[in-house]
Amino acid sequence: MRTTFCGFWIVGALLVAITAIASADDAKDEAIKKDRKLIEGTWRIVTLEVNGNKSNDEDAKKLSVVNGPDGVWNLLSEGKEVAKGTNSFDPTKKPKTIDFTITEGGGKGSVHLGIYELGEKSRKLCFAPPGKDRPSEFTSTPGSEHILVTFEREK
Repeated sequence: MRTTFCGFWIVGALLVAITAIASADDAKDEAIKKDRKLIEGTWRIVTLEVNGNKSNDEDAKKLSVVNGPDGVWNLLSEGKEVAKGTNSFDPTKKPKTIDFTITEGGGKGSVHLGIYELGEKSRKLCFAPPGKDRPSEFTSTPGSEHILVTFEREK
């Protein structure tokens, strides 16, 4: 009798754990869908800082990124495609994380780890070069090799 009770308790605990994991996965999937929808569209780069060096604002504004609904993005310079790739992100992490892979253009095949903030009209991205650790904050300081980008949604 005692063995049966323990068996039921273990099965019950496993069912609760499986349900909690499935619920967490569902919540993560919904958060990803929400951010994927929000990131969709064309974003003009407003500021760009690389390894602590801020680029000229006029040069930064020549760049834009078009994000599709399927995780595909295109980097444009003055309207001409210069790179293309895919991204995946986890909006449940603090800060939110993004991984993107360049599939066409300079750096083809490289994977970049980053963090992001996303609003309806603005977003911020900080990422590391391939092979480097993901940034933990939105900064680009000399020697960090981090790239900090702010965007505004194009109308």
